[in-house]
Amino acid sequence: MSTTELWFDDSSEDESLVELSRNRKRLRDASNPLEMDSTAFIKNFRLSKEAFVDLLSATEDLLQQCTRAKSIANILKLATVLRFCAQGSYQLSIGNENMLGLAQPTVSVVISEVLDVLENFICQRWIKFIYTGVELQQAKAHFYSKSRIPGIIGCVDGTHIKIVAPKKEFQHLYYNRKGFFSINAMVVCDHTMKIRYINAKNPGATHDSMVFHMSSLKAHLEQQHHNGIRNTWLLGDAGYALKPYLMTPFRNSEEGSPQRTYNKQHAKARNIIERTIGVLKNRFRCLLQARALHYTPKKATQIINVCAALHNICQFYNVEIPDGEEFSNEPHDDDAGVVEMESIENSEAEDIRNEILRTL
Repeated sequence: MSTTELWFDDSSEDESLVELSRNRKRLRDASNPLEMDSTAFIKNFRLSKEAFVDLLSATEDLLQQCTRAKSIANILKLATVLRFCAQGSYQLSIGNENMLGLAQPTVSVVISEVLDVLENFICQRWIKFIYTGVELQQAKAHFYSKSRIPGIIGCVDGTHIKIVAPKKEFQHLYYNRKGFFSINAMVVCDHTMKIRYINAKNPGATHDSMVFHMSSLKAHLEQQHHNGIRNTWLLGDAGYALKPYLMTPFRNSEEGSPQRTYNKQHAKARNIIERTIGVLKNRFRCLLQARALHYTPKKATQIINVCAALHNICQFYNVEIPDGEEFSNEPHDDDAGVVEMESIENSEAEDIRNEILRTL
C-alpha cells in the first residue's frame, strides 16, 4: 500500500514577505513627512510643521528610549501616532501608507510606546487648570461681553467617546443610555477653546454629575472656595448640581420670566464648550462616534488625554482644521433630563445665582 504525500512549497511566500519587509524599510529610510507642503502636512498630522518639529525636539530623548521600536526613526514614530489620532484608521492601513511603510505589528508597538511618552510629557504641560491673574480677567471679560453673566472662567460638559465592547464582566459599566459602549469624558474649556481640564477615566454609564463629583477638579474648586475665592465659577448644564463655583440653568423656567432670560444668557455663554468638543473630535477623528476606539478602556483613556493635549497645541500654534473636510456635528450629550441625587441645590449657590439673575 503506497502513501501519497501532499506538500506545498511555501518558499515563494516567504520570499514575498522578505521582499515586502525590505520595501517597507527602503520606504521608511527615504521618507520625510516634513517634505510635504504645509496644507497636506496639517491634513495628515493635524499639527503644523512648526508645532511638529517643536514637539519632536521636546520628546526626542524620550522617544529614543522606546525599547521595542528602536529601529524606527523618531520622526516616523511621532508621525504614525499623529496620523492615527487624525484619522482613527486601522493600524494596517496606517502602516501601509506611502509616507510610513510600517507593518501592522510595528504600528501597534509604535502607537503603544509613543502614547505612553506623549501622555506623560505633553498632558501635564499642556492641560492645566491654572489661570494667571491676567487670564482670569480676560476670561471673565470675554464671557461677560457674550452673556452679561459675571465671574465665568470656563465651561464644563461631558462627551461620550465610543469604544468597542470591553470584557463581558465590565460591559454594564460602559454601556451608556444612548445604546453603545463609551467613555464619559468630562471636559472644561476657557474662552479661547483651550481645554483646561479633562477626565476620561469614567465608564459611559456614569452620569455627568457623578463624574464631576468624583473628580479632582471638584476637590480643587471646593478647596479654592474654602480659601475664600469668590465671584469665580464654571458654567454647566442642568445635568450638574448647582454649586457656589458651578452655575447651572434654572429648571422648568417659564417663557418671559427672568429665569428664562438667565437660561438663555447661560446657554449663549456655555455654547463654547460644545464647539470645543466638536473641534476636538473633528480635529482628531479617532474620537468620533462613527469610528469607535478599538482598544481597552484604559488605552482609550490614554488616547483621549493625548488628543486633548494635542488640541491645545493646535490652539497655541493657531492651526485650523483643514478646509474641505466634512465637520461632523454629533448630537450633544445632554444629561439634563436625568434625575440624580447630586442635583440637590446648595443654598449659597442659589443666592449667587439669584444675585446674577437680578443683575440681568
